[in-house]
Amino acid sequence: MEKHYLLASDFDQTLSFHDSGHALSEMLGIDGFAEKVAGLSRLNLVQQGAELAYLLRHDPEFRRVRREDLIEVGRHIRLKRNVHLLAGFLAQGIPGYRFDFYVVSAAPEEIIHSALKDVLPEDHIIGSRFDYHPETGEIESILRVTAGYGKVAVVDELRLRLGIPRDRVVYVGDGSSDIHVMLHVNRGEGFTIAVSETRDVTQIAQRTVLSDDALSVLVPILDELVGYDPTQIRALFEAHGLVIHEWEKVRTDWLTIRPHLESDIPQLAVMA
Repeated sequence: MEKHYLLASDFDQTLSFHDSGHALSEMLGIDGFAEKVAGLSRLNLVQQGAELAYLLRHDPEFRRVRREDLIEVGRHIRLKRNVHLLAGFLAQGIPGYRFDFYVVSAAPEEIIHSALKDVLPEDHIIGSRFDYHPETGEIESILRVTAGYGKVAVVDELRLRLGIPRDRVVYVGDGSSDIHVMLHVNRGEGFTIAVSETRDVTQIAQRTVLSDDALSVLVPILDELVGYDPTQIRALFEAHGLVIHEWEKVRTDWLTIRPHLESDIPQLAVMA
């Protein structure tokens, strides 16, 4: 029987190279985005990843953002290579396996829809959603923020809707906003992949893959879930006109080593 999986992926710095909030700030000439986000993080005012949604609704400089601005910045988001091939490959499937590919991100839906136009259908993209004033176009309220535990709720909703067991969920992410959903997927015996060296995430994810090519996430999936060996993985890529030029599998140990306080250092007896 065909094995059916849900593959949910973050967007910012997972399928793209840059953060949507930074891209929006640069386009509109708004300074200090990083400092505003850091300030919200220090106060723990919003869940990690929800900072942009909060600023769009409450910050005076971001209040001028309209739906058209979000759509426009999405057109300029720089995607990782072969995002469209990743979507096509997953849609085509692997013999004996089927993957439903969804993007689950805290970025505004308008940005992701615009960036992934002709890559994924809009109903496979779940991001932060706003309600707009019918006359001014100003953001009146936040309808949904897909960050932190919000991502957990969305992934569970998708899984139940598709009739997929917990151990057939794959989640791909890059940052601290993905920690809650990765822990949740791991507890259900699903599979988690980190695409950055962020320590908080790599310590939780079952595999880490670093590449500027979106297709790279297929390697741990083919290895761990499908059971292909490196020769089969390379052959599958080559069958699609792609060659894996460099592939280094390494194990990373994160260590912090400090000297004892001088008073704690054992004293050696010196024989006369």
